[in-house]
Amino acid sequence: MGIIIKPIITEKLTAVTEKFPNRYGFIVRKDANKLQIKAAIKEVYGVEAVSVNTMNYLGKSKSRHTKAGFISGKENDYKKAMVTLAEGETIDFYSNI
Repeated sequence: MGIIIKPIITEKLTAVTEKFPNRYGFIVRKDANKLQIKAAIKEVYGVEAVSVNTMNYLGKSKSRHTKAGFISGKENDYKKAMVTLAEGETIDFYSNI
């Protein structure tokens, strides 16, 4: 399994990309460091990353009441990476569709 799990394509991150056209977000492995993420971006997408900012998120606790009783669980923890590309470079996530 690679360093990059999936790109983040949400309304909030799309607004960031419109404001800063060379900034993209990815869900990455929790044990990956910034140098590994930068190398993985170059390998997978063929673009040069200028900087990488990472954030660790804890999974939320979820609970609900059902006929069978009270069910509790937890979402997975994850790490998010905000990658800034070199000037003039872009990533097209929809080219493979």
